Amino acid sequence: MSNADRYRKQAIAGELEEPVEEARNLAEKLGLEPYPVNYWIVDYDEMNELIAYGGFQSRYPHWRWGMQYDRQQKQDRYGGGKAFEIVNNDNPAHAFLQESNTLADQKAVITHVEAHSDFFANNEWFGMFTAGRADGDAVDAAAMLERHARAIGEYMADPEIDRAAVEKWVDHCLSLEDNIDQHRVFARRLELDDGAEQLDDDLAEKLDELGLSEEVKAEVFDEAWLEALEADEDVASFPESPEKDVLAFVREHGKQYDEEAGKAVEMEPWQRDVLDMMRAEAYYFAAQKMTKVMNEGWAAYWESKMMSDEAFAGDDEFLSYADHMAKVLASPGLNPYSLGFALWQYVENTTNRREVLEHLLRIEGVSWRNLTDVVDFEEVLEFLEPPEAIDRITPESLDALEEVPDEYVDREALEAARAGEIDVNRYPWKVLIDEGLARRHYSLVKRQHRGFLSRVSQNELERIGRYLFDDARYSSVEEALADVDFTAGWDRLYDVRESHNDVTFLDQFLTQEFITENDYFTYEYSRATGQYHVSSVDAEDVKKKLLLQFTNFGKPTIAVYDGNYDNAGELLLGHEYNGVMLDVGNAAETLKRVFELWGRPVNLLTIVKEVDDHDVEVARRRNREPEPEERGKLIRYDGHEVTIEDVPWEDVEHLAADDVDYDTKPEEWLA
Repeated sequence: MSNADRYRKQAIAGELEEPVEEARNLAEKLGLEPYPVNYWIVDYDEMNELIAYGGFQSRYPHWRWGMQYDRQQKQDRYGGGKAFEIVNNDNPAHAFLQESNTLADQKAVITHVEAHSDFFANNEWFGMFTAGRADGDAVDAAAMLERHARAIGEYMADPEIDRAAVEKWVDHCLSLEDNIDQHRVFARRLELDDGAEQLDDDLAEKLDELGLSEEVKAEVFDEAWLEALEADEDVASFPESPEKDVLAFVREHGKQYDEEAGKAVEMEPWQRDVLDMMRAEAYYFAAQKMTKVMNEGWAAYWESKMMSDEAFAGDDEFLSYADHMAKVLASPGLNPYSLGFALWQYVENTTNRREVLEHLLRIEGVSWRNLTDVVDFEEVLEFLEPPEAIDRITPESLDALEEVPDEYVDREALEAARAGEIDVNRYPWKVLIDEGLARRHYSLVKRQHRGFLSRVSQNELERIGRYLFDDARYSSVEEALADVDFTAGWDRLYDVRESHNDVTFLDQFLTQEFITENDYFTYEYSRATGQYHVSSVDAEDVKKKLLLQFTNFGKPTIAVYDGNYDNAGELLLGHEYNGVMLDVGNAAETLKRVFELWGRPVNLLTIVKEVDDHDVEVARRRNREPEPEERGKLIRYDGHEVTIEDVPWEDVEHLAADDVDYDTKPEEWLA
């Protein structure tokens, strides 16, 4: 880096010292608890490198990073997809700001990053990676990835190891990077028990009587198989139940195929080491894939709260910020920022609405049957408006805060503001505590949400009213609303942020009301017309369609069903079928990769939908969809050729889900 570049970056960093400090202060005032964040100023090329590397400065040597770098550059150049920031899940987190950003952009990025860091620190799915470690929340991801990069680089530089062989081995491992058990606490290694490869003495005698060579014993029999054989004399499969962590299974039981010898041989130590590293990285990045909608929506929500509602963007910066936010939320396709942002607002609004309605239903003479007839919602909203002293804080209005309840005001900060030590024109939030900020930004009275309270359905009123405890009664609307908990919405956000992932988040909060208000619908491909068409606006249909895209990262769920298939040491995988077919061609290519990690033939059971051409033509004439027939298939690769054969339905019936979704196509199982 030249001195000019260094001085320029130092100047930008100096300009951002105050925004960084005050963004953290505001985030904590709002109730966020982020990891510490280290901010770095980078140029355009450095930003693209970081994006290609998944947010880190050092990754193992591999062609995929160059491909991702090229894609990012083209997206910037031709798609208008400017990269504003990147932040990684670490403690402390590291955030990279592009030097060409405007100050408004930098502030938006910083507030966005603080919210991401809070999500990293508090969502339990991110904790799955560190939960099994003695040092608790010490993620230390940058150090881990740097160690991996150095180790793989050393293997490639080793004169006794072919560099191309290492890169190819990494490719094989990456073909299974999404085939882990992301619901399991990560354990770095799954070591075999001591003596696991030794035969039981008594059983060894029995095998010796058969005249089997040691080579055959080692090739075919393992401890789990032998124990089951000894117990009931039936050939048993292992694992005992389907194993979703395919990477761990091949790491523990796999071999490599020796072309010269024409058979499977033990992996080299470096090969198992690389498998360990790729598996650790897969688990580290799993939480980010599992919470994309939640995490990006969370960051967008709090960024908006800070930049817009708390005017962290100055008057001369707001238009630039609004344009930036509009572009992010308006990106085409399934936009995790837009969907997540809207869902978090919906969670807040529904919580606040229920809190208000529970109090209104305790008013004498009011019930769920007559509430909408006897209660004026506009009057309710007037009562819910924040006090003027909280809503508009200026140096001239500080005395008015004396009349505001103590649970809203930071009295010590108020005195500092009076003494001129706090600039309340720029940072009015400093004289409030979190409850005061929740009151100041109560969602139901915001212009864009003012109709939300009155949109409550009669069914919802009945659900609330029937299960109310008669522990408080009020004589008027004003008396009832005086007891409303104005922090209920934010408290609910924090609770949801801790425990959910995208699948559970969408499943719980993607309601008919949300779908109707936001105009969501499903579409399907028609075999009869060869075109896509809208198929449903029903909440359950939309939910099912979306859940498919987020279950197992939107990839097919594959599990190990047998590590000694057909009593021949072959691997049997099963595709857990939910109505969506695998891309059979890509699945076959992936099996070729898996073969390299197993060393022996690999098999995949799956279910496909097949439609006869004649049925398609008949359906087209009748303006209907043809009815496909589901059939079982076994795809096999033996090291030389791929074969696909029909299997009886009873062989695949256990793979089929009870509830079958639409005939849509997920991301292919890529080789």
